[in-house]
Amino acid sequence: MILSFAEGFLLGLGAAVPLGPINILIMNEAIKKYKNGVMIGLGAMSADMTYLFLIIFGLITYFNQPEILKYLSIFGGLFLIYLAFNIYKNKDNIVNKTSEKIVDKSSIKLYLKGFALTFINPYTIGFWLSVSGHAANKELSIYATLFGMISALLLWITIMPYFVHRSKHKISQRVSYWISLVSSIILFGFGLFMLF
Repeated sequence: MILSFAEGFLLGLGAAVPLGPINILIMNEAIKKYKNGVMIGLGAMSADMTYLFLIIFGLITYFNQPEILKYLSIFGGLFLIYLAFNIYKNKDNIVNKTSEKIVDKSSIKLYLKGFALTFINPYTIGFWLSVSGHAANKELSIYATLFGMISALLLWITIMPYFVHRSKHKISQRVSYWISLVSSIILFGFGLFMLF
């Protein structure tokens, strides 16, 4: 049971920690407001959990078809390019300024953005398929492994945005500009990679 939890926890960290489109988005939102970063993370975690439940009930095979993966790649790529454009467009925003736009950002919209970005990413499907194969081969307890994964994901999406948000006062306007610019370029690159 403890071994299954530990394996699940490490697999959850493996899904959450690598610098990819979702973590870049969480960081960009957490700089503005802690809650914003957490809501993006909760959306992403919900998409991960959706795939986990699809795996448990054997429905993931319907998503693992070349035609479906192709369309997911197209939608995912276009969505990432759209996000990259929005980050680029707002690169001159002042970091410590709590404008109405930042304060009034809808939690539901942020949650859905995190969910959609993770759900339409075909690499998410590949990751969870490989994880399910790993768990099946090791004969791990499914519930303890799931609990470990959820714990790791929840820990990451609450702690990482917290540290990003708490350190925002150390980020100068020039550094903020470059963070936004580099983030938009990386997201654009991920988008192009998914499209082609």
